[in-house]
Amino acid sequence: MSRILILIPLMFISNLLLAQSDSAGFYFQKGLEEKQKGRLMESFKNFDKAYSYNNKDKEIVNELASTYFDLRKYGQARLKYKEAEQLGEVSAEGYKKLMTLSFNLRQYDDAITYANKLKGVDPNEKVSYYIGEAHYDGENYGEAIKFLSEAAKEDPENGEIPYLVARSYADMMNFKLAIPHFEKAISLSPDKPSWIYETGLIYYAMHDDKNALKYILLAGEKGHKRDNDYLENLGIAYLNVGDLDKGLEIMQEVLTRRPSDMNVLNMVAEAYYNAGKFKEAMDYWDKMLGYDKQNASALYMIGMCYQKSGEKEKGIALCDKAIEMDPSLAALKQKKQMPGM
Repeated sequence: MSRILILIPLMFISNLLLAQSDSAGFYFQKGLEEKQKGRLMESFKNFDKAYSYNNKDKEIVNELASTYFDLRKYGQARLKYKEAEQLGEVSAEGYKKLMTLSFNLRQYDDAITYANKLKGVDPNEKVSYYIGEAHYDGENYGEAIKFLSEAAKEDPENGEIPYLVARSYADMMNFKLAIPHFEKAISLSPDKPSWIYETGLIYYAMHDDKNALKYILLAGEKGHKRDNDYLENLGIAYLNVGDLDKGLEIMQEVLTRRPSDMNVLNMVAEAYYNAGKFKEAMDYWDKMLGYDKQNASALYMIGMCYQKSGEKEKGIALCDKAIEMDPSLAALKQKKQMPGM
């Protein structure tokens, strides 16, 4: 009697498993039929139902992952593709999906892992770009440049590749090596105003004022937004090449938007001062004092303007007052009194 009691549950479990397998197969087949008809949501419902009956069948899991992908549910798709891999799915297509999904979802370590696995099953796959950019985003610039250099051989017309090489060098403050890659990127993708603008800023950092102005202007022509930062850098570029009128015109445009920007006010004042227009320079340093009466630096420079304009005693008195407010300005006074200064 006891043996009968044991056999009945075993038969029940066996029949249950068989029923579940049949149900999984039924819904899986129905999902394939709906997919063939282009009814994506219906196919998803059936694959999901099949998965609920059997989540260990790699074909079911793989089709469910594919349907998630087609529905643009990329996070769920990635998880299901990983499940399929754990169940033995090692195809190039599966690894490619895992590489691109991990990359696009900023899971860069996984992107590198699956790129290498993809290369292992299909040596002809071009994975260097993904590995290179993943290393760049991980701030591993040495490896980024290494793989991006390989990617450039695989896809020589892709402007993103030299751009990322340029960014890698720029992030390491190696502007000289960055420049040719920025220029290569622009030649391949001439309608990227942000890249052109970055190139102008790199030239500015290198004190190549002529090229800085050239590329900042070109960025504007290509459609870069004329926001405050752009206008300020454009104004500085004009001033640096000695075009005082154009530089000040641009800076005035900035000041209409940001009238109390102390940095811009100071730059305009310095531009007038360096051009020998001391009255105009004083006007702008006066504006700074209007916003901040304790701005010792502005007061000191007004004193210098008076001295340069021939009112030496008045100027010295103002400079001395500024030094009382900020003793560190004494070093500036000593510097200006040195021969040849």
